[in-house]
Amino acid sequence: MELENIVANTVLLKAREGGGGKRKGRSKKWKEILRFPYISQCAEMGSTLDRDYVSLCEKQPIGRLLFRQYCETRPTLMRCIHLLDAMVGEDYEVAPDEKRKTCVCVCLPRTLHDYLSGEPFSDYQNSMYFDRFLQWKMLERQPITKDTFRQYRVLGKGGFGEVCACQVRATGKMYACKKLEKKRIKKRKGESMALNEKQILEKVNSRFVVSLAYSYETKDALCLVLTIMNGGDLKFHIYNMGTPGFEKDRVQFYAAQICCGLDHLHRESIVYRDLKPENILLDDNGHIRISDLGLAIKVPEGEMIRGRVGTVGYMAPEVINNEKYGMSPDWWGLGCLVYEMTAGRSPFRARKERVKREEVERRVQEEEEEYSDKFTEDTKAICRMLLTKDPKQRLGCQADGSAGTKANPFFKNTNFKRLEAGILDPSFVPDPRAVYCKDVLDIEQFSTVKGVNLDRTDNDFYSKFATGSVSIPWQNEMIETECFSDLNVFGPHGTRPPDLDWDHPPEPPRRNDMHTGCTHAYTHAHIHNHTNVHIHNTHAHTSTRTHNINTCT
Repeated sequence: MELENIVANTVLLKAREGGGGKRKGRSKKWKEILRFPYISQCAEMGSTLDRDYVSLCEKQPIGRLLFRQYCETRPTLMRCIHLLDAMVGEDYEVAPDEKRKTCVCVCLPRTLHDYLSGEPFSDYQNSMYFDRFLQWKMLERQPITKDTFRQYRVLGKGGFGEVCACQVRATGKMYACKKLEKKRIKKRKGESMALNEKQILEKVNSRFVVSLAYSYETKDALCLVLTIMNGGDLKFHIYNMGTPGFEKDRVQFYAAQICCGLDHLHRESIVYRDLKPENILLDDNGHIRISDLGLAIKVPEGEMIRGRVGTVGYMAPEVINNEKYGMSPDWWGLGCLVYEMTAGRSPFRARKERVKREEVERRVQEEEEEYSDKFTEDTKAICRMLLTKDPKQRLGCQADGSAGTKANPFFKNTNFKRLEAGILDPSFVPDPRAVYCKDVLDIEQFSTVKGVNLDRTDNDFYSKFATGSVSIPWQNEMIETECFSDLNVFGPHGTRPPDLDWDHPPEPPRRNDMHTGCTHAYTHAHIHNHTNVHIHNTHAHTSTRTHNINTCT
């Protein structure tokens, strides 16, 4: 029904806007959910925490802020921090390489960190700022259940279940929840594939790859809570926004961001293996992320792997031939994407062409792609270099790796430093009032799984999967939603508040303190505002691999 779709979209848009109230989408009980434990309850956390300077003071966002707050209380350390921030801040990091080479202070950041990681770091661990960090870590490790979130409309389908929008009750942060039905996983023997995707998502921290924020389980499903990408996928934008394909500047921008995402994966020895337009998603601001890492795999150091997996029309020749490979299939996939974004069709199959898989694979192995007048000379050149059938000769597969791809003349106008800092403006920004997914009733529902029973032997797998919050995304969420600044309050004149007083015993819990979070849900929508809802029929925001092929090692 059209009415049902309007209501679902209106409620989702209201949530995306923060609910329109002062709480910005937070539950009425958000302060109870995020109430700091007394510091005496954090003693075990303090004794088991790895006391590593880089992890605690640089990599973890809340740890970084609290260490800097501590340094601000000591003039010498404050000057060090201000100098360090100036050195690694926007003006320095995004400067052209030539300018950086002329800087006298190239080695200064390392020297400053070496100094701060000594006595200052040791003293910090005895301060109230470090104790507050322990409180945040305790909150980070709270159990995660379905009651942690509000659930909204279905956005699409994954390989094992639906993908829906959700919102963290405590912070108001929106995410996409990818549900993997337990019985469907067991029936397809997909346990290792599901766990592999979860572990890779957990490991990768890149602005160009979808992030995992939480993993938890319900009675019937395992759930991955991921970055929500409200702008739709590239397949929709290539084919449903006027003439198929993009202008060159837009192709360059997306290709450069994909190149950065592949670089970040490859640094972790992860080959992605499923580059295609529907797996590249746009956020609210028009930046892209690589999604759906179900076929990604870690390549052991010094080794190559074999695996005939991927999507027909996008698999590299060495994958089709079941030969051993490293990262080469991903650079082939980038070539396919640059070609398709430019031509408005994939390189080896016309749009909606009915052709057997064997014929597409023959074309990939034997035929050269054709180029229309839509291709400039440098666009044509990079496509040919990326679509070289011999992986040893392919761009990106040489000794210089991704650096060689970034140095290609096609990217001569791209400042990769500014791109990686997230300060280059996209040429296209999605409509904030649009819901870029199929109508609710047009998303095909999964059939009921029959003949599969869950038992205790499955629990070991579930416990490995449902591990709760992921540290860096969770801490970023607290900062971005301003929960950190609202709660990170100390006593007057830099004194310890009561909850950080080691000699102050915790109050006995009150009867109603065991809350599970606000259970309020939207029960109505202002239908008269539905004219402001733009509904775009498109593919789901996580891809369903209808052409994935078997066996990988």
